[in-house]
Amino acid sequence: MGAILTKKLTSMEEADLLDRVFSEQYRWYRPGEYFRNCLIENISGSRITLIAYYEGQLAGCCHLLINSQYPFFKDHQIPEINDLNVFPEFRRKKIASAMFDELEIIAATSSRFIGLGVGLYKDYGHAQKMYTSRGYVMDGNGITYKNVPVEPGNSVMVDDDLLLYLIKDLEGNL
Repeated sequence: MGAILTKKLTSMEEADLLDRVFSEQYRWYRPGEYFRNCLIENISGSRITLIAYYEGQLAGCCHLLINSQYPFFKDHQIPEINDLNVFPEFRRKKIASAMFDELEIIAATSSRFIGLGVGLYKDYGHAQKMYTSRGYVMDGNGITYKNVPVEPGNSVMVDDDLLLYLIKDLEGNL
């Protein structure tokens, strides 16, 4: 296994690098202000963005939202792991696990719990398996669409906004 390094986003150069490489890696990504806004939130303390390098090459990133927009997490001050991305050529090298290890340590300094949302269709299958293998369990509040609970009988679009939220007790008591 190669060397994995994670570091916090701290500069405009890093934000611009992320923006450029994401636009090269993912057809769906549109370059713009996303990572610059992430940097501003990192500086303000409302987000922590970890950048992962594998053998010196940018391999992906992940965020910890200190103040989640998901109502259950917000009401209980549960930080949320958000927007995990490992570039395809670097997958299955424990990079996501390294970022999660660090984010869980960071979250444990201020919260007993950490949470995340996961999509429900097949593209999220590997993530679903990883999260449950790391001890994340359903939070018991059902599925949401754009952070609003889905009511029985209602129709919603099956897309990246249809999520099931999971939670982990960082003290191992769930």
